Amino acid sequence: MNRNIITTAVILLTLIGCKAPMATVIQDKAKENIPSAFPENKQEENSNSGTIPWKQFFTDPNLVTLIDTALKNNQELMIALQEIEISKSNVLYNSGKLKPSVAAKLGVSVDKAGRYTSEGAGDASTDMEPGKEMPDPLMNFEGGITAGWEADIWKKLRTEKESSIAHYLSTVEGKNFVLSSLIAEVADNYYELLALDNQLEIIRQYIELQKKALEIAKIQKQAMAATELAVKKFEAELAKSKAAEYDLLQQITEKENQINALLGRYPQPIVRTKESLMNTIPQTVLTGIPSQLLENRPDIKQAELELKSAKLDVEAARKEFYPSLEISATLGLEAFKPSYLVKLPESAAYNLAGELAGPLINKSAIKANFQAADARQIQVLYEYDKTVINAYLEVANLMSKTKNIDQYYQLKSQEAESLDQSIDIANQLFRNSRADYLEVLMNQRDALDAKLELIEAKEKQLSTVVDIYKSLGGGWK
Repeated sequence: MNRNIITTAVILLTLIGCKAPMATVIQDKAKENIPSAFPENKQEENSNSGTIPWKQFFTDPNLVTLIDTALKNNQELMIALQEIEISKSNVLYNSGKLKPSVAAKLGVSVDKAGRYTSEGAGDASTDMEPGKEMPDPLMNFEGGITAGWEADIWKKLRTEKESSIAHYLSTVEGKNFVLSSLIAEVADNYYELLALDNQLEIIRQYIELQKKALEIAKIQKQAMAATELAVKKFEAELAKSKAAEYDLLQQITEKENQINALLGRYPQPIVRTKESLMNTIPQTVLTGIPSQLLENRPDIKQAELELKSAKLDVEAARKEFYPSLEISATLGLEAFKPSYLVKLPESAAYNLAGELAGPLINKSAIKANFQAADARQIQVLYEYDKTVINAYLEVANLMSKTKNIDQYYQLKSQEAESLDQSIDIANQLFRNSRADYLEVLMNQRDALDAKLELIEAKEKQLSTVVDIYKSLGGGWK
């Protein structure tokens, strides 16, 4: 009879579990539909610069030293490392739930039943020994071992453990993404600092040129070959250039401190060689095929692992509808007097129980948890698709930018060279009164702008190479 009741209860609880809702079926469309080649590369090629270690990619020793310092001290990277430790602890926590828990127990209690209760009335005349009544109130001393274990019959706990492992691995990839981004950010800021140094040098050369032009204008005024207007124009241009010099000095200070912040240290000079900017030849970048982004880019791998974790969370939430089997046991000594604890087997006490329980009514909390996990799964899928598509577009844009910025730099170089030569011609004509001051000023301004733009073009050329290296997943290996 008892066996039939138990069998019926198990069947009933199992049928209840079978009524659990189904999760939404999701599909990784972005991964499946990724193009076979990038727009700028009509043919598929396997060579990929993203697999090159960063110390081989960057050749400037000062930049390498800065990156090394950043990798040791950067706070964002340290935060990412602690995130890994947190998720690792969560894996250990979920692993522990699969194993039985055993605890030692030692306790004392007192029990006094009312005389006019069924318990008190029944025990009133009970003798502990002939002629010796039971103590009133009655003490209870106990000590022993208790154990509990949830049998993972539906593999719910294993699923939770697998989910935590996937999340742990995603935090590792998150750290790699921070690493890749940090290296690129240090390099970009370093090239920007070198560009500011070079622009400052150009401005100072221009200031000296303006000083000479102002002296010539004053001499020509005295010789009645020029007017006061020409003198004032050159004075204004000189003041404007000096103001630009102080603006660049402030930008250099801020840029140095920005790099120091990335390096996790207080302000100090950034060691660099300003001449290295214009002499640096950009690395040739090979992009490979788009599908390699799935393996090389840490942010894509992180998003993929988060998607796996979200799917497992849905599975674990669904299994909450199934009945759970919990087994508990206690073994120890128990007596109302400490001296009786050693009297065996009378003081021995034990308990063994198994409980199979499942939700019948009021499942709103379980349903809400499942629906939240299902919605989270869909949300993470969209995040993954967005990450894959954005990665492809980022590489495609930077490939186009690399090609165009190279042409832009070549043309700016020609422009700066031509205008630089025209300055000497204009100054010679001005000395001989064959050109007025406006022609000289405009020519000098055009030459200055061309040189500053050439430096900016060089900085963009180098930074674009850094960005495409990062977009291909380079830097973290």
